[in-house]
Amino acid sequence: MDGVILTPLKQIHNPKGDIFHAMKKSDNGFDGFGEAYFSTIYKDDIKGWKKHTKMTLNLVVPVGKIEFIVYNDKNSSFFSVILSQENYQRLTVRTGLWMAFRGLDKDSMLLNLASIEHDPDEAVNIDIDKIKYEW
Repeated sequence: MDGVILTPLKQIHNPKGDIFHAMKKSDNGFDGFGEAYFSTIYKDDIKGWKKHTKMTLNLVVPVGKIEFIVYNDKNSSFFSVILSQENYQRLTVRTGLWMAFRGLDKDSMLLNLASIEHDPDEAVNIDIDKIKYEW
């Protein structure tokens, strides 16, 4: 889907604790840095739909398993991916696309390396039932 990049990420396993790479400024998808934050989601809960007008999202799941759905309302197309330690990748979502996500494990956590600082006026939120998707 145009505006979506899926980037495989490196994991370094160590008997005292693993390292999970997230993003370098030289990576495809880096669009500046505004803030980094973690968000949790519980199993079978769904967050979304949200469309950012200025922020590029860079999403990584270091804990648990999360299903991401990106919707392009210009051509009515969907992109879906499940991210976890087993499928350790970074999902980059450019502006103008709707996104929702669902927790698939008891406790899951994502990291967003956002291109701008949070601005409550730059995103559009709608109820989950406004875009029809079979979860």
